[in-house]
Amino acid sequence: MLQLTPAALFFVALAPGGAAPTQDARPVFKDGEAQIVDAFKDSKEWLQESLWVETEFDSDRDGELDRVYVDVTRPGQTATEGLKVPAVYETSPYYWGVSGADSSFFWDPNHEIGATPPERPSPPEIERPEFRALNSRSYIRQFVPRGFAMVHSASPGTGYSEGCPTIGGMNEALAPKAVIDWLNGRAKGFTTIDGDEEIRADWCTGKVGMIGTSYNGTLPLAAATTGVEGLEAIIPVAPNTSYYHYYRSNGLVRHPGGYMGEDIDVLYDFVHSGDPAGRANCNQIVREDDMERNQDRVTGDYNDFWAGRDYGNQLDKVKAAVLMAHGFNDWNVMPEHSVRIYEALKAKGLPTMCYYHQGGHGGDPPLSMVNKWFTHYLYGVPNDVDDMPRAWIVREDAAKNEPTPYADYPNPNAAPVTLRPSGDGNAIGTLSMAAGTGTEDIVDARATLSATHAMAAESKSRLLFASPVLEAPVHLSGHYEVKLRVASSTPAANLSVYLVSLPWVEDAKQITQNLISRGWADPQNAKSIRESEPLKPGQFVDQSFQLMPDDQIIPVGEQIGLMIFCTDPEFTLQPKDGTVLSVDLAGSSISLPVVGGEAAWKAAIGK
Repeated sequence: MLQLTPAALFFVALAPGGAAPTQDARPVFKDGEAQIVDAFKDSKEWLQESLWVETEFDSDRDGELDRVYVDVTRPGQTATEGLKVPAVYETSPYYWGVSGADSSFFWDPNHEIGATPPERPSPPEIERPEFRALNSRSYIRQFVPRGFAMVHSASPGTGYSEGCPTIGGMNEALAPKAVIDWLNGRAKGFTTIDGDEEIRADWCTGKVGMIGTSYNGTLPLAAATTGVEGLEAIIPVAPNTSYYHYYRSNGLVRHPGGYMGEDIDVLYDFVHSGDPAGRANCNQIVREDDMERNQDRVTGDYNDFWAGRDYGNQLDKVKAAVLMAHGFNDWNVMPEHSVRIYEALKAKGLPTMCYYHQGGHGGDPPLSMVNKWFTHYLYGVPNDVDDMPRAWIVREDAAKNEPTPYADYPNPNAAPVTLRPSGDGNAIGTLSMAAGTGTEDIVDARATLSATHAMAAESKSRLLFASPVLEAPVHLSGHYEVKLRVASSTPAANLSVYLVSLPWVEDAKQITQNLISRGWADPQNAKSIRESEPLKPGQFVDQSFQLMPDDQIIPVGEQIGLMIFCTDPEFTLQPKDGTVLSVDLAGSSISLPVVGGEAAWKAAIGK
């Protein structure tokens, strides 16, 4: 391999065959990053082509292999001067429009836990736009002037791609695999959706990197699980890595933030923008025969349907280097989605790095970091990516492009500190290292918002236990482990747990104020998320689960509060009021991942 010093300026020719690229029409690298090249930056000189890549599946069962629609934008020199370049690739189900149906076509969450939900009406179909050459223009201006090709493809059953959308089904991994195979000369591409005139990617080096946000961030991981040769690096931003974790939580039917009543079949309807002539067939195959039979909104249990849509179960073949990005206050695709995969791939010994910020959904890593990642893994430039800190975290008052480096995530200096609730939680009890005694009761009030619970000086519909006022900042980094011993007056109950910063500020100006983390669970699944056991009124069960992972510094003058309540009207089903949930304080605790461990905690509370 050509050894390059990151501080120098280099021209690299990767173009065997054809005319040799001129000196000013070659990729340029400086400080370990691909630079904008004058010869590449004029969009009038770019080549844009469109094609259909043949896959290895027939998801609509019409007897023919599905083809997916692909567009390519590349420097003109890949045709005129024989230049070969790697490809940055994004794939999506969103490029060709989504359903404009409102929440009246979602599931109605207003019913008892364990009851068969009211039937969901089918939304109007998506009107497919007229054909256009480009699926998307995303990332083109960032990468093509720097000497990469930019590739987009529409997911199966969306836009002008054949097949059916499956929302996490195997075809969503095999479709981008086919595109990567085409970029490497192993799959066929055609100039039309049903013709036999081939088009080849002889301009590509075979090195491919994938990037995208949300669903578009899920699909790079899906592709990587196939182990496809040529996929060297991926940058999933806020990816949904398990549809169970997206629509359920520890056995509980739980909706993504901002989308009460959404479930996997709703998302299917939302993206199903493919050929109108085939939609009824796909609806029957996917929505009726698979999703509505197996998604199980009655028990919320984990089953084989959900296991097949959990990428955490499919990591054995992953070889790509992974730069994971997420926001710790993303309550749509929650941060556990990225953290669980980052930790699993790190344990496999794969090249991994993470970028986490304090904001909500989305948020690419800084362009310089993305550039270095792709420059190293797609062009082979030996920059400092291998030696960089593994974790980059945007602190509470910093801009997203100014992350603080750490050795890893969770912070290697974090250690669990176990705190226990005691006292009157209907008012504000105590959260300390000393065990509590007795039981405290919650009377479910389904319409009460979490903020209302947190601001109440006293309430029968929640328990709240607070630490002493902090005399020094407390840095929390990692997972929160909750253990609760609870008994219900009814056979089923919602269980919602928040970690909050007190006093709660009603008009908070910063997203990190008030809420530290949260989680939800079904006490019926205390033994296993695969099987619900109806609760026996008055009989205690031990429930253990994690709140969402986090990295946050709680400032001086705040208190850390453990808040326990039942129905969360922003996330859970909403049964009628009145269920009484009893919490045995002696059997309940929360473990905080404190940087500096117990010594740091004691110093912060003046002990």
